[in-house]
Amino acid sequence: MSGAALGIEIIFVFFLALFILHRYGDFKKQHRLVIIATLLAWYLCFLIVFILPLDVSTTIYNRCKLAVNSSPSESSSSNNNNINGSYPTSAPRKHKCFKPWSYIPDGIMPIFWRVVYWTSQFLTWILLPFMQSYARSGGFSITGKIKTALIENAIYYGTYLLIFGAFLIYVAVNPNFNLQWNQLQTIGIAAANTWGLFLLVLLLGYGLVEIPRSHWNGAKRGYLLMKTYFKVAKLMTEKADAEENLEDIMEEVRKVNESIKYNHPLRKCVDTILKKCPTEYQERMGRNMDDYEDFDDRQNNYPSEKSLVKLHKQVIYSVQRHRRTQVQWRILLEQAFYLEDVAKNETSATRQFVHTFQFQEPENRITRYFYTPTIEWYWECLLRPWFYRILAIVLATFSVIVVWSECTFFSTKPVLSLFAVFIQLAERTYNYIYIEMACFLTIFFLSICVYSTVFRIRVFNYYYLASHHQTDAYSLLFSGMLFCRLTPPLCLNFLGLTHMDSSISHKNTQATAYTSIMGSMRVLSFIADGFYIYYPMLVVILCIATYFSLGTRCLNLLGFQQFMGDNEMTSDFIDEGKELIRREKRKRQRQEEGENRRREWKERYGNSREDSTRNRNVHPDQKESSFSETTASRPVSKYTRSNGRTERDRIELLQDAEPLDFNADSVSDDPLDHPLDSGRYQPGGRYLSMSRSRIFDDV
Repeated sequence: MSGAALGIEIIFVFFLALFILHRYGDFKKQHRLVIIATLLAWYLCFLIVFILPLDVSTTIYNRCKLAVNSSPSESSSSNNNNINGSYPTSAPRKHKCFKPWSYIPDGIMPIFWRVVYWTSQFLTWILLPFMQSYARSGGFSITGKIKTALIENAIYYGTYLLIFGAFLIYVAVNPNFNLQWNQLQTIGIAAANTWGLFLLVLLLGYGLVEIPRSHWNGAKRGYLLMKTYFKVAKLMTEKADAEENLEDIMEEVRKVNESIKYNHPLRKCVDTILKKCPTEYQERMGRNMDDYEDFDDRQNNYPSEKSLVKLHKQVIYSVQRHRRTQVQWRILLEQAFYLEDVAKNETSATRQFVHTFQFQEPENRITRYFYTPTIEWYWECLLRPWFYRILAIVLATFSVIVVWSECTFFSTKPVLSLFAVFIQLAERTYNYIYIEMACFLTIFFLSICVYSTVFRIRVFNYYYLASHHQTDAYSLLFSGMLFCRLTPPLCLNFLGLTHMDSSISHKNTQATAYTSIMGSMRVLSFIADGFYIYYPMLVVILCIATYFSLGTRCLNLLGFQQFMGDNEMTSDFIDEGKELIRREKRKRQRQEEGENRRREWKERYGNSREDSTRNRNVHPDQKESSFSETTASRPVSKYTRSNGRTERDRIELLQDAEPLDFNADSVSDDPLDHPLDSGRYQPGGRYLSMSRSRIFDDV
């Protein structure tokens, strides 16, 4: 099993990152480089979180081996201690020092962490910012997009180069500093981790309170329904704004399309813009190739290439925003309908969950077989609220432990951090499975609190992670940057909480491979002994602010509507959303009623139509033979059928009066006896016009 656990987790984390990215990104429409860069950033960050517990268990085993190997040289001191009645700590543990199932051989973890860390730093500080500008650029060529990206990132890169250059000059001039390359590398890592820790505490303070509270509120059906009404009203405003913005942009595209003819040099740029427009607008505008125009002789102000680049950028943004609001509107309507169904079914006596509308997408057969209406009623109306309450209590307990440990992890005597107490208790018995599970649950909960906040925050319309494949390239790349900047300080914070970092525990023991790659923070003592120790305590203030919704209240005062139960604006939005849901429900009901009527009409009259169509498609020879047989048998059936006279009278009323043909060989007394000569009646109820061979016989 040596190294097998590492390989299994590497493969598992890759598919996990791919699954989450597929939920938010669109593999078919977005650029491959954007998908690959974002997938690599998410994959590396998730990989650090999953592999770090293995590094902790391997480090504890290596410490055990060092203690066992050093025990013979200390035999004399141990004998003296035995006389005095005390025993060395390594002696009773000697028989318990066995290799863990997930042991990683020496030399693998340092190389692994070095590759993962520096790759993630290259992504977050160099590649991803460049790709952000490249993906958002409106250039029509690769060279143009690269040029735009370089210009936009010049200030970004220049600021870092200026700071780094000033620091190097200061170190070179000051004789008190004699820094080596490793120390410079550690200073760079410390600077990046300091910036990441600043963001980490902000996001962690929000997630520690909001995640348990959201699950607790998830058990309140009335609260969820009111919040959904609020979201509907708010999204309707955004949807109308997106549609209006798209109409304005398409009007500009139409004007450009009409002014630039097919022989203009910029026509290729216009065609590229048209390809990004929705299909209905493309069909409406066309290619405008009907007129040839000498653009050199005409005195007309044509748009420049720079204005077309700007227009192309606006088209990409407006189309993406419009598509996203349309998809979110449909999803939110389904959610509102379902919550209303849950509220109605709570008082059902039959305990069968009844839906107002059927699902638009076909359900899976396995789900439909096991998840019956009875099971659905018990889960939605009885079990789910209690499950959410229990889960919220468990998450709240973890949040309290994290807040307590963040405020006391620097205390080593006595050890006050609860996570450090758990790990040290497991270390005494060398229960590696318990160590890995405790480490994994701790860092996994911290990651959920931080990463879920990254998925929830929204910076206007520039950064917004929308599910169901509706996230644009800019937001995906920005999320990858945030993950790469937050994960290293998150792991260092976890090692500090568990006292696995020697700079926190102040013990002369073997450090983890991850800490050895990050370097000793003693190079910058004011950061190691000051910022890293006391800044995480601010998480208490942030948790209190999040609990009392101070940020939400501030956004409401600034004009950004947020859901608050005791606000008049919130009540207005809830009433508006309720009316919108009623309107959409009536529209959906009319559509379903129309579909049901068409389905019933088709079932009732579809067979007769198929029979008439089948009779019309019969071969003419077969028709003549059938007609002759009918004519031959008519005198007999005329007197044998009881309703023959009624059928005869009905046909006479439906027939039109027809002039006699004096050129005919014979005149029939009863036109019904010769249905072929009349040219009017055919089996199946068809009435045809006069025969073409006779209509001009008397001319």
